[in-house]
Amino acid sequence: MLGSLGHLMVGLVDDIMIGSLGPVELAASSLGNSIFFIALSLGVGFSFAITPLIAEADGKSNKEKGRKIFQHSFLLMSLMGIVLAILLYISKHFLHHMNQPEEVVELAKPYFSIIIFTIIPIMMFQSLRQFADGLSQTKYAMYAIVITNVVNILVNYMLIYGIWFFPRLELVGAAIGTLTSRVVMFLFMFLILKKKHKFRPFMKLIKRKDLHRFYYRKIINLGIPSSLQMLFEVGLFSASVLLAGTLGAFPQAANQIAIKLASVTFMIASGLSVATTIRVGNQKGLQRYKDLRRIAFSNFLLIFLIMFVFAILFSVMKNMLPWIFTENFEVVEIASGLLILAALFQLSDGLQVVIIGSLRGMQDVIIPTILTLIAYWFIGFPVSYYFGLHTNLGTKGIWIGLLTGLTASAALLFIRFNQLTKKLIQSK
Repeated sequence: MLGSLGHLMVGLVDDIMIGSLGPVELAASSLGNSIFFIALSLGVGFSFAITPLIAEADGKSNKEKGRKIFQHSFLLMSLMGIVLAILLYISKHFLHHMNQPEEVVELAKPYFSIIIFTIIPIMMFQSLRQFADGLSQTKYAMYAIVITNVVNILVNYMLIYGIWFFPRLELVGAAIGTLTSRVVMFLFMFLILKKKHKFRPFMKLIKRKDLHRFYYRKIINLGIPSSLQMLFEVGLFSASVLLAGTLGAFPQAANQIAIKLASVTFMIASGLSVATTIRVGNQKGLQRYKDLRRIAFSNFLLIFLIMFVFAILFSVMKNMLPWIFTENFEVVEIASGLLILAALFQLSDGLQVVIIGSLRGMQDVIIPTILTLIAYWFIGFPVSYYFGLHTNLGTKGIWIGLLTGLTASAALLFIRFNQLTKKLIQSK
């Protein structure tokens, strides 16, 4: 959970520092990141395929299979990082055609031009992280991400505000800080895995004769649906940013604040989801389906309790938290209203990501992908679009759609998990 939260903190720190420059600057970073996170969701979602495959091999004590899965996945993730960077670079030319405020677009372009290249070290890091997670060694990614945040804060501080002899680059400075920190994150993680004795059997240099379509196919067959699952959810939130942008720079900035705060709790739930994937994957390898179901339900209860606490905190602190990002009263007022809705969807957001983690641990991805598509884009988005743009609710209407989509996702995924595990236990 700390590793996942630390991953988000890079963007959160950027928003806090950029927010001090003004709401238009915050809206510009929001626009750039909303597009970036669509590509990021594809890559990170694909990397989630690595963990259950490694966890299953680890459960069977099959190091040779684990090594081949890791090495094939590292090559795939590196290639994906390059392809996504190229696609993001092309998408930069469409910023002017998204019906966003012109002053926001002009500020977003140079920021976005640098941020897109951070996708390459992130994808390479994710392959290392998910591999280590699959072996139940989650602490090393946490160490890497802590160092990443320290580097990001230092470089941001120097370049955003022009401290000492460094130039004042504002948004561009934040982008350079993010790029630098993510390169450091990958290099640090790579050096740890090379150095530690427990990882050495897996870190041998891969030879051409070891490459096999079987492993590529196995990773891709699990990775693409996992990628789409994350894309559907992140895409809905990115769509909310674009919908809010059509209402003006201030609603867009407020929307970004609320999303960032909700993302903090989501990343904690995401960390528990990874833990669930690992433990469920181990039990799948051992064919202990009753223990698999017990472990998953224990984590469902745990995330429910955690998110219930966050729901209370959001409700109580809705008028205080937005001031961390901006001193603009209008933006704060809009954001505080959105945090009420964020408090309401904490439970369903936490549950749906942990349930999908358990299904991923069982390597069940096709049906959950269809269910998330239905929940977010056939239920959630139409509600966001109608209540956001065709009623007086504005950004609150957009977030009613987010609440609806997340709740539908949690319900559909739980039904799938419950039915699937009962069948496995009965067939044993």
